[in-house]
Amino acid sequence: MAKWYLMKQGISNMRLRIMPAIVLLFLSLGVQSQEKELPVSLYGYVTNMQSAIFEDPRGDWINDNLVHNRLNFRAYAGSNLTFGLEIRNRFFTGDMLRVDPGYAKRLRSDRGLVDLTTNIFNEKSFILNTTIDRLWADISMGPVQLKIGRQRINWGQTFVWNPNDVFNAYSYFDFDYVEKPGSDAVRLQVFPTFSSTIELAAAMDSDEDVTAAAMYRFNKWGYDIQFLSGIVNSEDIVFGAGWSGAFGSTSFRGELSWFQPRENFSDTSGTGLFTVGLDRSFGTSGMFQLQAMYSNNPVSFESFDSFYSGKLSAKDLAFSEFSLFGSATIPVTPLFKINLAAMWYPGLDGFYAGPSADISLSENLDFSFIWQFFNAQMNGERTKMTLAFLRMKYSF
Repeated sequence: MAKWYLMKQGISNMRLRIMPAIVLLFLSLGVQSQEKELPVSLYGYVTNMQSAIFEDPRGDWINDNLVHNRLNFRAYAGSNLTFGLEIRNRFFTGDMLRVDPGYAKRLRSDRGLVDLTTNIFNEKSFILNTTIDRLWADISMGPVQLKIGRQRINWGQTFVWNPNDVFNAYSYFDFDYVEKPGSDAVRLQVFPTFSSTIELAAAMDSDEDVTAAAMYRFNKWGYDIQFLSGIVNSEDIVFGAGWSGAFGSTSFRGELSWFQPRENFSDTSGTGLFTVGLDRSFGTSGMFQLQAMYSNNPVSFESFDSFYSGKLSAKDLAFSEFSLFGSATIPVTPLFKINLAAMWYPGLDGFYAGPSADISLSENLDFSFIWQFFNAQMNGERTKMTLAFLRMKYSF
């Protein structure tokens, strides 16, 4: 046992030294690619975001600052083989480190089969966290494409809730993670025709639970239609379907999934989710969205944190039997737009309101203000929570 522990510690320490080396290596290759036209590319962004959390504006506030850097690398070995590496670096300071004893541990957690997340520095007043959330090789062979490694497998057709997204469910409220989580997986795509796809994918997480599924997508009557089936987290058999298309200038989308426990496959203890949505673009960057969802078995939770940013699966998207979402993006000027979003949870006697504003200061520099307000009945008590964010983002 002692030998195993020392070996594990050695691997962790080695990873701590290797991860910065990988960053420096690819940065060097990225610079060379610009000078010598090597088949390597680098792009990403840096953000600085100030946040405040409070229940009552006259009470105590939790103030935090986050510097977030993302590095996306691509290396091309001919026309049929591509390698991808994407690194997420975050530097946290503020009150959350003091008021939440488990904060550093949650940041350090990696749900993948391979642990690629670490707190390089974990001090009383700051944490420097880095994670590799994409690391894959992509092989193209005519109508066949094979992708191996940490990747995002996106089978969703709608915008807010995605019951078909059995590999990479995410929280709508986590707006600062636009890339969304990935899985350690193998994905095979076959394209029988220009408008149809057959996909087979399998992933394993840190608990060695397996998610494996097959999906067939085709186009009929101007709609992309898909059917899928598989096993999720080694415990549920899933059957699902989805579609996206349009009537006139309005898009019409939907997804449905049924999750049946393997051990109780013959009974009626399964969980079903059904969602439909409409969206329509107007002007240069304006959009209106409307989406509704029904679940026969919504998730119960004990804290606001699990509601806001819990580790969700596609089975756990519903907090109320019925949920309704609406949003409108309004371009005030070509460089300034406002977004108004809201959710209604009848089962919680609650709602969410999320106005935001985005200003383009230059070609690569943007400023955003995001306001999130929650009001719901949790554990028999009325809970109100406000989160406000100021973010500056530079893309390169």
